[in-house]
Amino acid sequence: MKNIVFIGIVVIHGLIHLLGFLKAFELANISELTQSITRPLGILWLTAALLFVITAITFAFKIDWWWAFALVAVVLSQILVIMSWQDAKFGSIPNLLILGVVLLSLGSILFERGYQKDIQNSLTRTHSLPAEIVTEADIQTLPQAVQRYLNYVGVVDKPKVSSMRAVLTGEMREKGKDYFPFTAEQYNFYDEPIRLFFMKAQMFGMTVPGYHRYVDGRATMDVRIFGLFSVVKHAGDVMNVSDTVTLFNDMCLLAPATLIDKRITWQSVDELTTKATFTNHGISISATLFFNTEGQLVNFISEDRWAVADMKQYPFSTPVYNYRNINGYNLPTYGEAIWHYPDGEFIYGKIEIKDIQYNISALK
Repeated sequence: MKNIVFIGIVVIHGLIHLLGFLKAFELANISELTQSITRPLGILWLTAALLFVITAITFAFKIDWWWAFALVAVVLSQILVIMSWQDAKFGSIPNLLILGVVLLSLGSILFERGYQKDIQNSLTRTHSLPAEIVTEADIQTLPQAVQRYLNYVGVVDKPKVSSMRAVLTGEMREKGKDYFPFTAEQYNFYDEPIRLFFMKAQMFGMTVPGYHRYVDGRATMDVRIFGLFSVVKHAGDVMNVSDTVTLFNDMCLLAPATLIDKRITWQSVDELTTKATFTNHGISISATLFFNTEGQLVNFISEDRWAVADMKQYPFSTPVYNYRNINGYNLPTYGEAIWHYPDGEFIYGKIEIKDIQYNISALK
Protein backbone atom coordinates (compact mmCIF):
# COMPACT_ATOMS: atom_id res chain seq x y z
CA MET A 1 0.00 0.00 0.00
CA LYS A 2 2.80 2.43 0.91
CA ASN A 3 4.47 1.72 -2.43
CA ILE A 4 1.25 2.48 -4.32
CA VAL A 5 0.84 5.79 -2.48
CA PHE A 6 4.44 6.74 -3.24
CA ILE A 7 4.05 5.84 -6.93
CA GLY A 8 0.86 7.91 -7.07
CA ILE A 9 2.57 10.95 -5.55
CA VAL A 10 5.49 10.68 -7.99
CA VAL A 11 3.23 10.32 -11.04
CA ILE A 12 0.92 13.17 -10.08
CA HIS A 13 3.85 15.43 -9.19
CA GLY A 14 5.47 14.59 -12.51
CA LEU A 15 2.34 15.28 -14.54
CA ILE A 16 1.94 18.68 -12.89
CA HIS A 17 5.28 19.63 -14.47
CA LEU A 18 3.62 19.34 -17.87
CA LEU A 19 1.79 22.60 -17.08
CA GLY A 20 5.09 24.47 -17.42
CA PHE A 21 5.70 22.85 -20.80
CA LEU A 22 2.17 23.62 -22.04
CA LYS A 23 2.46 27.27 -20.97
CA ALA A 24 5.89 27.73 -22.53
CA PHE A 25 4.69 26.47 -25.93
CA GLU A 26 1.27 28.13 -25.59
CA LEU A 27 -0.50 24.79 -26.00
CA ALA A 28 -3.01 25.63 -23.30
CA ASN A 29 -4.13 28.58 -21.22
CA ILE A 30 -2.65 27.82 -17.77
CA SER A 31 -4.09 30.57 -15.57
CA GLU A 32 -2.45 29.10 -12.44
CA LEU A 33 0.99 30.03 -13.82
CA THR A 34 1.24 33.80 -13.86
CA GLN A 35 4.98 34.05 -14.56
CA SER A 36 6.25 33.74 -18.11
CA ILE A 37 8.14 30.57 -19.08
CA THR A 38 10.52 30.48 -22.03
CA ARG A 39 10.53 27.57 -24.43
CA PRO A 40 13.97 26.30 -23.27
CA LEU A 41 12.60 26.25 -19.72
CA GLY A 42 9.47 24.55 -21.02
CA ILE A 43 11.66 21.72 -22.32
CA LEU A 44 13.15 21.40 -18.85
CA TRP A 45 9.65 21.21 -17.31
CA LEU A 46 8.85 18.41 -19.77
CA THR A 47 12.11 16.66 -18.93
CA ALA A 48 11.31 16.78 -15.22
CA ALA A 49 7.87 15.31 -15.91
CA LEU A 50 9.39 12.43 -17.88
CA LEU A 51 11.99 11.76 -15.19
CA PHE A 52 9.30 11.49 -12.51
CA VAL A 53 7.28 9.10 -14.66
CA ILE A 54 10.42 6.99 -15.26
CA THR A 55 11.04 7.07 -11.52
CA ALA A 56 7.56 5.70 -10.86
CA ILE A 57 7.96 2.94 -13.45
CA THR A 58 11.40 1.82 -12.31
CA PHE A 59 10.32 1.93 -8.67
CA ALA A 60 7.21 -0.15 -9.42
CA PHE A 61 9.30 -2.79 -11.20
CA LYS A 62 11.95 -2.74 -8.45
CA ILE A 63 14.75 -1.71 -10.78
CA ASP A 64 17.88 -1.02 -8.73
CA TRP A 65 18.62 2.41 -10.23
CA TRP A 66 15.19 3.96 -9.71
CA TRP A 67 16.64 6.25 -7.05
CA ALA A 68 19.08 7.82 -9.55
CA PHE A 69 16.21 8.90 -11.82
CA ALA A 70 14.37 10.20 -8.76
CA LEU A 71 17.34 12.20 -7.53
CA VAL A 72 17.91 13.88 -10.90
CA ALA A 73 14.17 14.57 -11.21
CA VAL A 74 13.98 16.17 -7.75
CA VAL A 75 17.04 18.37 -8.31
CA LEU A 76 15.79 19.57 -11.71
CA SER A 77 12.29 20.08 -10.37
CA GLN A 78 13.47 22.12 -7.40
CA ILE A 79 15.56 24.37 -9.63
CA LEU A 80 12.47 25.03 -11.75
CA VAL A 81 10.35 25.59 -8.65
CA ILE A 82 12.82 28.20 -7.37
CA MET A 83 12.82 29.92 -10.77
CA SER A 84 9.00 30.08 -10.68
CA TRP A 85 8.72 30.40 -6.92
CA GLN A 86 5.59 32.58 -6.87
CA ASP A 87 3.57 29.99 -8.79
CA ALA A 88 5.33 26.72 -7.94
CA LYS A 89 6.59 27.02 -4.37
CA PHE A 90 4.28 24.25 -3.09
CA GLY A 91 6.08 21.86 -5.43
CA SER A 92 8.87 21.83 -2.85
CA ILE A 93 6.70 19.67 -0.56
CA PRO A 94 6.51 16.57 -2.81
CA ASN A 95 10.12 17.13 -3.81
CA LEU A 96 11.19 16.91 -0.17
CA LEU A 97 9.00 13.86 0.36
CA ILE A 98 10.45 12.07 -2.68
CA LEU A 99 13.99 13.08 -1.69
CA GLY A 100 13.42 11.64 1.80
CA VAL A 101 12.30 8.30 0.35
CA VAL A 102 15.33 8.28 -1.97
CA LEU A 103 17.79 8.90 0.87
CA LEU A 104 16.23 6.26 3.13
CA SER A 105 16.07 3.73 0.28
CA LEU A 106 19.65 4.48 -0.68
CA GLY A 107 20.74 3.51 2.84
CA SER A 108 19.16 0.08 2.43
CA ILE A 109 20.59 -0.29 -1.08
CA LEU A 110 24.13 0.50 0.08
CA PHE A 111 23.73 -1.86 3.07
CA GLU A 112 22.73 -4.67 0.70
CA ARG A 113 25.62 -3.82 -1.63
CA GLY A 114 28.02 -4.90 1.13
CA TYR A 115 26.33 -8.31 1.13
CA GLN A 116 26.53 -8.49 -2.66
CA LYS A 117 30.21 -7.56 -2.60
CA ASP A 118 30.90 -10.43 -0.19
CA ILE A 119 29.07 -12.80 -2.55
CA GLN A 120 31.04 -11.60 -5.55
CA ASN A 121 34.35 -12.08 -3.73
CA SER A 122 33.48 -15.72 -3.01
CA LEU A 123 32.10 -16.32 -6.50
CA THR A 124 35.38 -15.10 -7.97
CA ARG A 125 37.21 -17.65 -5.84
CA THR A 126 34.91 -20.63 -6.48
CA HIS A 127 34.31 -19.98 -10.17
CA SER A 128 37.58 -21.64 -11.13
CA LEU A 129 37.20 -24.73 -8.92
CA PRO A 130 37.33 -27.99 -10.89
CA ALA A 131 34.01 -29.74 -11.52
CA GLU A 132 33.85 -33.08 -9.71
CA ILE A 133 31.13 -35.69 -9.39
CA VAL A 134 29.82 -37.31 -6.19
CA THR A 135 30.37 -41.05 -6.50
CA GLU A 136 29.28 -44.08 -4.50
CA ALA A 137 32.84 -44.28 -3.19
CA ASP A 138 32.50 -40.77 -1.72
CA ILE A 139 29.61 -41.81 0.52
CA GLN A 140 30.65 -45.37 1.45
CA THR A 141 32.43 -44.32 4.66
CA LEU A 142 29.36 -42.47 5.97
CA PRO A 143 26.85 -44.04 8.38
CA GLN A 144 24.13 -46.07 6.68
CA ALA A 145 21.43 -43.56 7.62
CA VAL A 146 23.38 -40.75 5.96
CA GLN A 147 24.06 -42.85 2.87
CA ARG A 148 20.32 -43.59 2.51
CA TYR A 149 19.60 -39.88 2.89
CA LEU A 150 22.07 -38.85 0.21
CA ASN A 151 20.71 -41.48 -2.16
CA TYR A 152 17.16 -40.30 -1.43
CA VAL A 153 18.10 -36.67 -2.09
CA GLY A 154 19.80 -37.75 -5.31
CA VAL A 155 23.35 -36.42 -4.93
CA VAL A 156 25.21 -39.43 -6.35
CA ASP A 157 26.43 -39.00 -9.94
CA LYS A 158 25.79 -35.27 -9.71
CA PRO A 159 28.32 -32.45 -9.23
CA LYS A 160 29.92 -31.88 -5.86
CA VAL A 161 28.58 -28.70 -4.30
CA SER A 162 30.96 -25.77 -3.85
CA SER A 163 28.30 -23.07 -3.48
CA MET A 164 24.58 -22.69 -2.89
CA ARG A 165 21.94 -20.02 -3.26
CA ALA A 166 18.63 -20.34 -1.38
CA VAL A 167 15.50 -18.18 -1.42
CA LEU A 168 13.37 -18.34 1.72
CA THR A 169 10.20 -16.82 3.13
CA GLY A 170 8.48 -17.19 6.46
CA GLU A 171 7.95 -15.58 9.81
CA MET A 172 10.06 -15.17 12.93
CA ARG A 173 9.63 -13.86 16.45
CA GLU A 174 11.37 -13.23 19.73
CA LYS A 175 10.11 -14.74 22.95
CA GLY A 176 7.06 -12.89 24.19
CA LYS A 177 6.52 -11.12 20.86
CA ASP A 178 4.42 -11.67 17.75
CA TYR A 179 5.68 -13.17 14.53
CA PHE A 180 6.91 -10.84 11.79
CA PRO A 181 7.10 -11.89 8.12
CA PHE A 182 10.36 -11.95 6.22
CA THR A 183 11.93 -12.83 2.90
CA ALA A 184 15.56 -13.90 2.67
CA GLU A 185 18.29 -14.84 0.26
CA GLN A 186 21.47 -16.60 1.23
CA TYR A 187 24.66 -17.76 -0.43
CA ASN A 188 26.79 -20.47 1.14
CA PHE A 189 30.25 -21.54 0.03
CA TYR A 190 31.89 -24.80 1.03
CA ASP A 191 35.50 -24.88 -0.19
CA GLU A 192 36.03 -22.32 2.56
CA PRO A 193 32.88 -22.43 4.74
CA ILE A 194 31.05 -19.14 4.30
CA ARG A 195 27.43 -18.24 4.99
CA LEU A 196 25.97 -14.93 3.76
CA PHE A 197 22.34 -14.48 4.77
CA PHE A 198 20.40 -11.31 3.91
CA MET A 199 16.90 -10.95 5.35
CA LYS A 200 14.23 -8.32 4.79
CA ALA A 201 11.78 -8.31 7.67
CA GLN A 202 8.52 -6.42 7.97
CA MET A 203 8.79 -4.67 11.33
CA PHE A 204 7.43 -1.44 12.75
CA GLY A 205 5.37 -1.02 9.57
CA MET A 206 8.49 -0.89 7.40
CA THR A 207 11.05 -3.15 5.72
CA VAL A 208 14.03 -3.71 8.01
CA PRO A 209 17.08 -5.38 6.40
CA GLY A 210 19.40 -7.65 8.35
CA TYR A 211 22.69 -9.26 7.36
CA HIS A 212 24.17 -12.40 8.96
CA ARG A 213 27.76 -12.84 7.81
CA TYR A 214 29.93 -15.89 8.60
CA VAL A 215 33.42 -15.72 7.08
CA ASP A 216 36.71 -17.25 8.33
CA GLY A 217 34.83 -18.79 11.24
CA ARG A 218 33.72 -15.36 12.47
CA ALA A 219 30.10 -14.27 12.53
CA THR A 220 28.32 -10.94 12.72
CA MET A 221 24.65 -10.06 12.77
CA ASP A 222 23.59 -6.53 11.83
CA VAL A 223 19.95 -5.39 11.59
CA ARG A 224 19.37 -1.80 10.45
CA ILE A 225 16.33 0.40 9.97
CA PHE A 226 16.55 1.87 6.46
CA GLY A 227 19.94 0.20 6.21
CA LEU A 228 21.30 3.12 8.27
CA PHE A 229 20.45 2.76 11.96
CA SER A 230 21.50 -0.44 13.74
CA VAL A 231 18.83 -1.87 16.02
CA VAL A 232 20.53 -5.25 16.56
CA LYS A 233 24.26 -5.91 16.28
CA HIS A 234 26.12 -8.96 17.55
CA ALA A 235 29.60 -10.41 17.08
CA GLY A 236 32.14 -12.40 19.06
CA ASP A 237 32.79 -15.96 20.24
CA VAL A 238 29.15 -16.77 21.01
CA MET A 239 28.07 -15.75 17.52
CA ASN A 240 30.98 -17.67 15.99
CA VAL A 241 29.87 -20.91 17.64
CA SER A 242 26.18 -20.33 16.92
CA ASP A 243 26.72 -19.60 13.24
CA THR A 244 28.95 -22.66 12.90
CA VAL A 245 25.92 -24.67 14.04
CA THR A 246 23.74 -22.79 11.55
CA LEU A 247 26.16 -23.38 8.70
CA PHE A 248 26.25 -27.11 9.45
CA ASN A 249 22.45 -27.12 9.69
CA ASP A 250 22.34 -25.64 6.17
CA MET A 251 24.72 -28.33 4.95
CA CYS A 252 22.48 -31.06 6.31
CA LEU A 253 19.14 -29.64 5.14
CA LEU A 254 19.83 -27.42 2.12
CA ALA A 255 23.03 -28.82 0.62
CA PRO A 256 23.25 -32.52 1.58
CA ALA A 257 25.94 -33.24 -1.04
CA THR A 258 28.38 -31.35 1.23
CA LEU A 259 28.07 -34.03 3.94
CA ILE A 260 31.05 -35.83 2.38
CA ASP A 261 33.17 -32.97 3.78
CA LYS A 262 36.27 -34.19 5.66
CA ARG A 263 35.62 -31.62 8.40
CA ILE A 264 32.74 -33.81 9.59
CA THR A 265 33.19 -36.84 11.85
CA TRP A 266 30.32 -39.31 12.24
CA GLN A 267 29.02 -41.67 14.89
CA SER A 268 26.07 -44.01 14.29
CA VAL A 269 23.56 -44.17 17.12
CA ASP A 270 21.05 -46.55 15.57
CA GLU A 271 19.55 -47.33 12.18
CA LEU A 272 17.77 -43.96 11.96
CA THR A 273 19.94 -41.71 14.15
CA THR A 274 23.44 -40.34 13.67
CA LYS A 275 25.65 -37.91 15.55
CA ALA A 276 27.98 -35.58 13.69
CA THR A 277 30.75 -33.19 14.70
CA PHE A 278 31.70 -30.37 12.35
CA THR A 279 34.92 -28.41 12.81
CA ASN A 280 35.79 -25.10 11.17
CA HIS A 281 38.58 -22.68 12.13
CA GLY A 282 39.11 -24.41 15.45
CA ILE A 283 35.43 -24.38 16.43
CA SER A 284 33.79 -27.81 16.82
CA ILE A 285 30.04 -28.23 17.14
CA SER A 286 27.92 -31.37 17.33
CA ALA A 287 24.41 -32.29 16.23
CA THR A 288 22.17 -35.34 16.19
CA LEU A 289 20.44 -36.14 12.92
CA PHE A 290 17.16 -38.05 12.84
CA PHE A 291 15.95 -39.87 9.70
CA ASN A 292 12.77 -41.74 8.78
CA THR A 293 12.47 -45.07 6.99
CA GLU A 294 12.06 -43.33 3.62
CA GLY A 295 15.56 -41.92 3.91
CA GLN A 296 14.46 -38.36 4.68
CA LEU A 297 16.25 -36.26 7.29
CA VAL A 298 13.40 -35.15 9.55
CA ASN A 299 15.13 -33.35 12.42
CA PHE A 300 18.42 -31.79 13.47
CA ILE A 301 19.19 -31.14 17.14
CA SER A 302 22.24 -29.40 18.56
CA GLU A 303 23.04 -28.27 22.08
CA ASP A 304 25.89 -26.00 20.99
CA ARG A 305 23.91 -23.02 19.72
CA TRP A 306 23.50 -19.93 21.88
CA ALA A 307 20.32 -17.92 22.35
CA VAL A 308 21.89 -14.50 21.98
CA ALA A 309 18.99 -12.73 23.71
CA ASP A 310 19.94 -14.18 27.12
CA MET A 311 23.42 -15.54 26.27
CA LYS A 312 22.58 -19.12 27.25
CA GLN A 313 22.78 -22.43 25.43
CA TYR A 314 19.61 -24.43 24.92
CA PRO A 315 18.85 -27.42 22.70
CA PHE A 316 18.09 -26.14 19.20
CA SER A 317 16.16 -28.15 16.65
CA THR A 318 14.93 -27.76 13.07
CA PRO A 319 12.28 -30.32 12.13
CA VAL A 320 11.60 -30.29 8.38
CA TYR A 321 8.70 -31.49 6.21
CA ASN A 322 7.23 -31.52 2.71
CA TYR A 323 10.05 -32.95 0.65
CA ARG A 324 9.76 -32.04 -3.02
CA ASN A 325 11.96 -32.03 -6.08
CA ILE A 326 13.87 -28.74 -6.35
CA ASN A 327 16.02 -28.47 -9.47
CA GLY A 328 16.63 -32.21 -9.54
CA TYR A 329 17.11 -32.84 -5.81
CA ASN A 330 14.60 -34.12 -3.23
CA LEU A 331 14.73 -31.50 -0.49
CA PRO A 332 12.52 -30.24 2.35
CA THR A 333 10.43 -27.17 1.57
CA TYR A 334 9.21 -26.29 5.07
CA GLY A 335 10.98 -26.21 8.42
CA GLU A 336 10.76 -24.77 11.90
CA ALA A 337 13.45 -23.36 14.17
CA ILE A 338 12.83 -24.29 17.81
CA TRP A 339 14.46 -23.43 21.09
CA HIS A 340 13.90 -26.07 23.77
CA TYR A 341 13.72 -23.86 26.84
CA PRO A 342 13.39 -25.34 30.35
CA ASP A 343 9.73 -24.25 30.39
CA GLY A 344 8.95 -25.84 27.01
CA GLU A 345 9.45 -25.63 23.26
CA PHE A 346 9.43 -22.22 21.59
CA ILE A 347 9.03 -22.10 17.81
CA TYR A 348 10.75 -18.88 16.82
CA GLY A 349 10.92 -19.45 13.07
CA LYS A 350 8.66 -20.93 10.40
CA ILE A 351 10.47 -21.13 7.09
CA GLU A 352 9.45 -22.02 3.54
CA ILE A 353 12.18 -22.92 1.08
CA LYS A 354 11.26 -21.44 -2.30
CA ASP A 355 14.33 -22.25 -4.36
CA ILE A 356 17.80 -23.80 -4.05
CA GLN A 357 20.53 -23.69 -6.67
CA TYR A 358 24.01 -25.16 -6.51
CA ASN A 359 27.42 -24.24 -7.94
CA ILE A 360 26.51 -20.65 -8.67
CA SER A 361 28.55 -18.97 -11.39
CA ALA A 362 27.27 -15.40 -11.09
CA LEU A 363 25.37 -13.12 -8.73
CA LYS A 364 21.62 -13.59 -9.25
